[in-house]
Amino acid sequence: MFWGLSSALDLYQEYIKAFKLPDEPGAAEAEGQPAELNMLICGGADPRHVIRTLAKRYTHAVKPKLNIYLLDACVEIIARNMLLLGLALEPPDSFSLVCKAHLFMDIYGNSLMRPSSHHYVAAKARTLLNMICDEEQLQRLAPMLNIEALKYKERDGLEMAFSYWQPQEQVYDIQRYWEQRVRALLGTRYDHRQGAFDWDLSMTLKDREAQQICSQEYRYWRECGVAFVFPEYEHCKPNKTFAAGLVRNGRTYLHRGYVGDIQTGPFCGFGLRSSEERLHNSVHGENDFRATDVTERNLLELFHELQTQTVYEHDKTISRRYGATQLLMTPLLTYNECDTNETQLSYDKPWITVPDVQVHFISPMEMMELQKGAPRWHEFFDVAFVAYNYYSFLSKEFFGALRAQSLFVLETKLLTVERREQIQKYEATAKKLLKEAGLRPCINYQAINAKNMQLKYKKTPHGAGDGLDEFPEEPLEMKPNELAEMEDNMYKKTEIQIEEIQEEQQMESSSNKRPAELKETQDEQQLEVFEETPMDTNTEQADHEKEEQGQHYHETEQREEHELNNEITSEKYEDPLNDLEHEQEVLSDESEYHDAQSG
Repeated sequence: MFWGLSSALDLYQEYIKAFKLPDEPGAAEAEGQPAELNMLICGGADPRHVIRTLAKRYTHAVKPKLNIYLLDACVEIIARNMLLLGLALEPPDSFSLVCKAHLFMDIYGNSLMRPSSHHYVAAKARTLLNMICDEEQLQRLAPMLNIEALKYKERDGLEMAFSYWQPQEQVYDIQRYWEQRVRALLGTRYDHRQGAFDWDLSMTLKDREAQQICSQEYRYWRECGVAFVFPEYEHCKPNKTFAAGLVRNGRTYLHRGYVGDIQTGPFCGFGLRSSEERLHNSVHGENDFRATDVTERNLLELFHELQTQTVYEHDKTISRRYGATQLLMTPLLTYNECDTNETQLSYDKPWITVPDVQVHFISPMEMMELQKGAPRWHEFFDVAFVAYNYYSFLSKEFFGALRAQSLFVLETKLLTVERREQIQKYEATAKKLLKEAGLRPCINYQAINAKNMQLKYKKTPHGAGDGLDEFPEEPLEMKPNELAEMEDNMYKKTEIQIEEIQEEQQMESSSNKRPAELKETQDEQQLEVFEETPMDTNTEQADHEKEEQGQHYHETEQREEHELNNEITSEKYEDPLNDLEHEQEVLSDESEYHDAQSG
């Protein structure tokens, strides 16, 4: 609920890759590419796609205007997305790259945070509260944000969330909520939960593109909810951004505790893949680097590109090889709300500007309108991403919101711990729905037997294929002449295989023959060759002498073999009783000899 279960995507890069559009200076005018793209992220749960799309924007020569629409069903997730996006776009003079990356990881995936992270959340929440209440403040600090589509009810929910994040007397007991969720999930297996955690990781997730997750970090997260751990940090403050369903109750708040993911973890968005291959090295199944280390490296790259618009060169001394290291996990410390008033910081500096980009937060009720095919969304989006838990909202009317040339990305259940049959059924049902909607796969999923985090389909104009699949699931019908040629080729292949089998049988039979028989067959084959091969008159006499010598040698071998067989057959069968009488005679002779010696 609070993070996605697929890797971050550069949505614009996926769009030009799907339609093979040129990405060169002046290509937009030549190829007629759209000057403006509308992107929908439905149920993304975090801003990972937005951050990566903005960070990689400088790498493209063609830069159309981007309108990114974020749709989430929970108001608290909208507030959390604003917080994480604002952190990613903090100006360089506020934090160093490493400090910003660790702060992002702390808020993104840890149930307990460092005190400094807790102070930042409280201070940033005050700034965001002023932004949603004051339009001028919003335009001054973050002109790229647009909240006009949010209803007043959702804005009140944002105000409630930002107020709850303040260091006040109400306490968010995340440790108790986490333990209750784990006990409810495991039931009688709770006493053996470490074995259940290892099973989910080793037998399920590691077989589904999650090999980068190490056992220690995964088990520690399943136990207490702290995913990203560094030895120099202590986590003791509750992460109030995980609170959902907030309702004001006088001066306090009611909420639903923790209702997020407790089985996969926040490692999927940034911690499974990296452009640096050495981070994926492993020895005997033990990774050199944890998913935490890969997440740190990827965030450093993205934040550097957002700040400088240049290629990131990673300093290898920053990365720590903790993959095979067993860290000493100290007991989690208790926290005290009163010490948060010691430092009252403010983070009200303007965000990093990204030209020609608008991020729109729209009302959760728009999901129902999209499902019904509302006219205002008809043929509106060029790119749409839908999370796996929003699949039930998809309908044929929903795909009417896609333009004639558009890309659709559906997240799968690959990185869940559900059974393989359920995942395959989900993908088969999704592919059937997309095919009925007239979408075509971007890659041949029938030929490539791979595990897919996302299913990528595209919608093309009727003149570019009439909605037919590029990669049909059933074989194509062939013409009669093509079918006849195929049958002839099959018969030829069958004859060749029969000849090969006969040759192998002849070789086996020849290897089982006795040496004399083998020699005889070899001589016969040699004689056949001599008879078939034409000879000159000058060599006939020499060849005749060689043939007589060979026959004489062959007759000698047969004579010796015949004598040896006669000797073997002439041997008589000896009765075992005769052997017994012989042994008794020998023993009697020996006894007489010993008596004579003793006498």
